[in-house]
Amino acid sequence: MDLQAFRATLERGSTPETGEPLLEALWREAKGDWDAAHEIAQSIEGPLAAWVHAHLHRKEDDRSNAAYWYRRAPQDTSALSLDEEWDAISTSLLGDLGERKGRRSSK
Repeated sequence: MDLQAFRATLERGSTPETGEPLLEALWREAKGDWDAAHEIAQSIEGPLAAWVHAHLHRKEDDRSNAAYWYRRAPQDTSALSLDEEWDAISTSLLGDLGERKGRRSSK
């Protein structure tokens, strides 16, 4: 799945079956369910989860909390628009997902 296909799933009523909870978090945030997105991001460790978490706090305009999560990511505090950052994070997660699937199929 690429970014365009992932964005297209926002028109449907159910989350895409990617097997990647952080993509589900971004999907839920884009659909207006910030609380569910935050719950998912908060339950996962690692730099990508921290980046999603930072984005969510930036979206709610909690800059100090967002800055904390950007440091944990580690990412610079984003100067992109929220939509552009959403795309960047989604693209990164989709690429990581594709790499994992590629490694599994080559075994």
